[in-house]
Amino acid sequence: MAQEEQVLVVERTVLEEAGVFEGFTFEVDRYLQRLFVAGVPRFMPRSLAETDPAYKQIIPYVILTSGGKYLSYVRGSRAGETRLVGRRSIGIGGHINPIDSMPLFSSDFRDAYFGAVEREVAEEIDVQTGHSDRVVGLLNDDSTDVGRVHLGIIHLWTLDSAAVKKREQMITQMAFMSLAELHGVRDSLETWSRFCLDPLAEMTRRGEDSPGEAESEW
Repeated sequence: MAQEEQVLVVERTVLEEAGVFEGFTFEVDRYLQRLFVAGVPRFMPRSLAETDPAYKQIIPYVILTSGGKYLSYVRGSRAGETRLVGRRSIGIGGHINPIDSMPLFSSDFRDAYFGAVEREVAEEIDVQTGHSDRVVGLLNDDSTDVGRVHLGIIHLWTLDSAAVKKREQMITQMAFMSLAELHGVRDSLETWSRFCLDPLAEMTRRGEDSPGEAESEW
């Protein structure tokens, strides 16, 4: 019998102590410095995490930008998350698993986490150019059953060029789109991408102000 997938979670009470928010927030330090305290994150079976709102699954969500445009794609029928099939996205994301060797009780957690983000992106697309990685915000959506058990950490990758190819078959209609073009297809965007669309210009401005540096001191 195949071993069940283990996913990284934090107890919802930790988020509540920091202050529950709805939608997108730029307050990176306020939350990450609490969520990633040694001993707070843990792994649990995904089947339990998906149905227990007492826990939040930590999901890095990476937006890629080049030349004033943003990588966008439609999730095809082969997508692992069937609830997102047919929706357009501007983010590459996924669960963090024990394979990432997360040292939950070590001060080196930050490096391991960013390594996990790189792995997650590399599983879905092939970025054939240099990039900076900046944590620009967090995303929480308690309005749906799915949102209640997930918490997004939003990354902005600023690419040196638009040299990106897909790896996963579930990625279709991949292209770099302008802000105006994305607003034109807003109704087709998955929920997290819609939450990120309005603050996208400000995310980009912050990324350009300090290229190559993380948004927070976490």
